[in-house]
Amino acid sequence: MTKNPPIEKPTLEIETGESAEVAARLGAEVAARFGPRDEAPLSIVARDASGALIGGLNGVSHWRWLYVRHLWVSEAQRGRGLGGRLMEEAGRAALARGCIGVYIDTFDPRVADFYERAGFSRVGEIADFPPGGQRIFLSRRLR
Repeated sequence: MTKNPPIEKPTLEIETGESAEVAARLGAEVAARFGPRDEAPLSIVARDASGALIGGLNGVSHWRWLYVRHLWVSEAQRGRGLGGRLMEEAGRAALARGCIGVYIDTFDPRVADFYERAGFSRVGEIADFPPGGQRIFLSRRLR
């Protein structure tokens, strides 16, 4: 009976920054399986008549989905339809990019209700993230 050689324990190092090499290697494996991300950023800003920023949206499209990373509306503009207009415009931009859906997350259940009224469905939650709260994930198909 042949004995397997002992397995060496790898060394582990904690680094303060993100490893570009780890990201590249994982990215290559994922791309080999699902195709390239074709990642493209998106930003939509809203300004008042004086040019001041009153709202905006940042996101990124990849694998035919748009992820809305940030949606912000100034407190004075909330409840006036600007958030809905920004999300509608993001949906149009996503369709123009060939996307089939939009996804987003929030820490605020009231904001999740806003997204649900806009046609999104809750697809997941993480309790106590942030502590005492929850992170809510939502998505909406465009076609």
